Amino acid sequence: MQLELDWNAVAECRDLARRIVDPVAAFITAHSTLSVERAVVRLLGESGAGEDGVPRANTVVDGLGERLPHGVANAIANVHGRAEVERRAHAGLARIEARRRERDAFLARLPQLEPPLLYVIVASGNIYEDRVAAVAAAEAGAQIIAVIRSTGQSLLDFVPEGATTEGFGGTYATQENFRIMRAALDEAGERLGRYVMLTNYASGLCMPEIAALAALERLDMLLNDSMYGILFRDINMRRTFVDQHFSRMLNAHAGIIINTGEDNYLTTADAVEQAPAVLASQFINEEFAHRAGLPDDRLGLGDAFEIDPDLEDGFLFQLAQAQLTRQIFPDAPLKYMPPTKHMTGDVFKGHLMDGMFDLTSVMTHQTIHLCGMLTEAIHTPLLGDRALSIEGARYVMGTARHLGDELEIKRGGIIEHRARHVLEGARTRLRHVAEIGLEAAIEARVFADVSRSPTGGRGYDGVFEKADDYWNPFEEALTPSGVSAIR
Repeated sequence: MQLELDWNAVAECRDLARRIVDPVAAFITAHSTLSVERAVVRLLGESGAGEDGVPRANTVVDGLGERLPHGVANAIANVHGRAEVERRAHAGLARIEARRRERDAFLARLPQLEPPLLYVIVASGNIYEDRVAAVAAAEAGAQIIAVIRSTGQSLLDFVPEGATTEGFGGTYATQENFRIMRAALDEAGERLGRYVMLTNYASGLCMPEIAALAALERLDMLLNDSMYGILFRDINMRRTFVDQHFSRMLNAHAGIIINTGEDNYLTTADAVEQAPAVLASQFINEEFAHRAGLPDDRLGLGDAFEIDPDLEDGFLFQLAQAQLTRQIFPDAPLKYMPPTKHMTGDVFKGHLMDGMFDLTSVMTHQTIHLCGMLTEAIHTPLLGDRALSIEGARYVMGTARHLGDELEIKRGGIIEHRARHVLEGARTRLRHVAEIGLEAAIEARVFADVSRSPTGGRGYDGVFEKADDYWNPFEEALTPSGVSAIR
């Protein structure tokens, strides 16, 4: 099942994405942030919190004052010597490399089932309750467990310490919570005979720190988008651009698959109208990822099944969008999200919509498949809801496993026409963004119909220009040969 596409248009979109990212990359190279520096402290082996509960990483970086532009590594070297800092940096990277080798060994011994990989969320607020729910979901067939983050954590300019048992709408992302969930899923994977992947969120004001902690605790995936925090959490765009670059370099070194957030565009605006913006953003996310050294097989670009179910031939539009993304990004482990915006509380219709979503996913060879819940829009899903969702997805994906391989798309038909329309719309949008610049485009509501200011939002005061002698040993080590923020 292949679309006839204008590959010259695809090539132009990638070239436009490079032109769009170039000036942003120049800013990234010249700047750092409080959260990047705190990630450096954590990677150098500092952890825990003081008696006042403030994380040591915050205490160290906040204490730099006017020395901040030189980098926290320089400040620590002034006390302990540069050789000692280099030794600690090497040890931190070695720990990450060891965790990556652990994952490789698990996957060789306990391989995953065939994609689409079934992804289920747990989010009680209590990590110990989440652990029980996660193991139950894995036993029911889930291949990826996401511990959704507590509402508002993205706005905290610190990472909490220790295990947490209270959270609203989710559970806090902490190193100890990562450790607890990783251990539980490893034990479950041994019993089930297949590796169970773990996902969390590296976004908001602490994106680099969470990426560092996830690398140290062997998470497999992180939600890590170049614009999500800007558009949907009002995090300052310049802070976000710098933070996502450093966090993605860490993800690349750790072998972590990132999940981008284009699916959110379809929940804040009309999914049919926003489709070109989704594709345009995917091209931009790809370019940012490549500059951080992240390969295509770690680039989980986002999309969603969010078209109004009352639209005639909407299912054909869904197929067109999913197949278009699959063909343009053939090596990317795409992340496909379920219907949420048009779920009404009618569990019977909702379950049917999820079935159509499952069918689209398997027909178009998606990779990461977030299972839809029939009780979406009613309450936080119960274990039984998750079990029904997984059972339905497994049925559809088994009975229609090779359906997409048996069909041909009608030349000049609805599906192909829709795909060409979306591609041309993305090219037009990228041309506009290249002309006015990414910052101006975000301010002008080009993406998700949301406007943000380059100097507005949370965290802008945490961005600083590097001094001439700025030093970050991890930045030096993680920048791949021949790759830099500026091409």
